[in-house]
Amino acid sequence: MINTHDVLLRNRESLSGRVALIGPDDAAILADLPVEPGPVITEHFGTFQRWQGLQGWTPLFGYDDDALAGDSVDSVVIFMPKSRPELELRLALAGHLAKAGGRVFLIGEKKEGIAGGARVMQFTFPDATKIDSARHCQVWEAPVPAGLSGFDIDAWRSWHKVRVGGLELSVAGLPGIFSDGRLDEGTALLLGSFNGQAVRGPVLDFACGAGVIGAWLAKRQDGLNPDAVDVQYQAVDCARATYARAGVGGRVWASDGLAAVEDSYRLLVSNPPFHSGVRTDTSMTEAFLRDAARHLLPGGELRIVANSFLPYPELIERHVGPCETLGEDKRFSVYRAFRR
Repeated sequence: MINTHDVLLRNRESLSGRVALIGPDDAAILADLPVEPGPVITEHFGTFQRWQGLQGWTPLFGYDDDALAGDSVDSVVIFMPKSRPELELRLALAGHLAKAGGRVFLIGEKKEGIAGGARVMQFTFPDATKIDSARHCQVWEAPVPAGLSGFDIDAWRSWHKVRVGGLELSVAGLPGIFSDGRLDEGTALLLGSFNGQAVRGPVLDFACGAGVIGAWLAKRQDGLNPDAVDVQYQAVDCARATYARAGVGGRVWASDGLAAVEDSYRLLVSNPPFHSGVRTDTSMTEAFLRDAARHLLPGGELRIVANSFLPYPELIERHVGPCETLGEDKRFSVYRAFRR
């Protein structure tokens, strides 16, 4: 069992009334919580899909669902996210969800930064105290004061500008999204690899993040409206906003890998992830490369950027076609293959 989930079960008697959970990984613990089920919130679309049919609980994808009603639960459990801004968002949502006099709990591992997370919690809830320490984890608890209801995800959205190849884009951001507030070096290298080449549509930007790649390609070439998918709630939300501001007509939707993609494309382009939280995890990209050929038209192109140490060229050769390196620097390589 995941350490944080095990520690929650150790402290299950601290929970009372209707309970909401923000960011759990495994729904198996829910049956062991002696509480009234409430919303269980995830940013991961695949996890959300797996949670359909949970007995009593209300699975939610992201932070803008009507079911996130103020003063609607008695206890809120927050699992430590990967960044401070994302924790601040989750704490604000918890304060909104919980009734005055309710309780908020924060659980995280040492390697996830729970010590720093506890300081952030104490800023929002000054009466927060540590109630348990086990399995390299800590559990913090705080009472909820009156007057904290009111949460709007739009208030957390930010905008920044990126400039590549003489083109400037306004890019949306939310806490927890990849490369928030800046242009990722790998994405810059990938976009530079197009080097004035014309792109034939249709195009799909896989693991699109805030939508930079698709919006840049569309702005660079009239009539090109790339589609985009991502597994993360923040990415889908931000990519839609980025596309809307840039006037891009492509579709943006949530998909765990390519599972929710039905069409075929002349170009699959991606700066795919290789982390899951704080852990290295290339499984999503490996699955994408295995499935890519099924979504490429005959002769269609796959183009990705990745850290050079990752073993993607062999997978590309095996599942798509001969792999060539279009560009590289000290950290990243841009790979291209055409469907054989």
